[in-house]
Amino acid sequence: MSNSSSISQFLLLPFADTRQLQLLHFWLFLGIYLAALLGNGLIITTIAWHHHLHTPMYFFLLNLSLLDLGSISTTVPKAMANSLWNNRTISYAGCTAQVFLIFFLLGSEYFLLTVMAYDRYVAICQPLHYGTLLGSRACTHMAAAAWASGFLNALLHTANTFSVPLCQGNAVGQFFCEIPHILKLSCSLSYLREFAFLVVSCCLAFGCFVFILVSYVQIFQAVLRIPSEQGRHKAFSTCLPHLAVVSLFVSTAVFAHVKPPSISSPSLDLAVSVLYSVVPPALNPLIYSLRNQELKDALKKMITECFSDRINNLFSSACRS
Repeated sequence: MSNSSSISQFLLLPFADTRQLQLLHFWLFLGIYLAALLGNGLIITTIAWHHHLHTPMYFFLLNLSLLDLGSISTTVPKAMANSLWNNRTISYAGCTAQVFLIFFLLGSEYFLLTVMAYDRYVAICQPLHYGTLLGSRACTHMAAAAWASGFLNALLHTANTFSVPLCQGNAVGQFFCEIPHILKLSCSLSYLREFAFLVVSCCLAFGCFVFILVSYVQIFQAVLRIPSEQGRHKAFSTCLPHLAVVSLFVSTAVFAHVKPPSISSPSLDLAVSVLYSVVPPALNPLIYSLRNQELKDALKKMITECFSDRINNLFSSACRS
């Protein structure tokens, strides 16, 4: 038997056993990763570029894109490297960093989504108080609170998880290091302490979910009272993307961790973990841009200006030569 002090590396769950399928997974993940980088990068650049997008809603969206970039960069590059080089290992320090960063970034994202629900509630249900309740300082404080809450939560869980003695080998039943799979390697009842902390975190997450749900019940009631169809459409266009992102985030995470043991299998666990850890960061930019005409117009304007400036510079250089 080994303990945690003698473990220098962990073995991650491979996506496939054959070389052809490993390379297929590499190219698939590369495409998803590049799409996430491009989509989130364009949203960040567009919001930073255009001053008329410097509003609370877009400020929170910029933070969401930063968190999405961080979360997908924590898991996918390592999975791509393992598939490309036919490798399963991750160092003890690397595994610890993955656990911390995943908990930090996904936790911060969930807290931020809760803040974004409050932003939509105030904008639609209390529009006269929007400037007072969501000024620049208040928005900065709420975003900082979301990041800080995720950081402290991740620090607590990571420290507790890796203080538990491990003696059930070093094979992690996941393609990245995750707390429930690390705890399965424990050899004493000391893991119950971390389990208790996980229960507390789940209760906190459920509280945030109830807040989001209640906020949207009131939002929809307020929207349906808007007399003009154009006003209702505009209100829905700012709320539905956020609601879709929350639904995708919560449904995939809940199914991944609360699915019945009778349908659990390594291949299903692998597919579901991809759904909640990889797919949302890649789809969120698309979800937010589909119904947001203001964001699409700003993106088109930024791209047009960049190309026109480049063409003008080329012509100027040609004329001087």
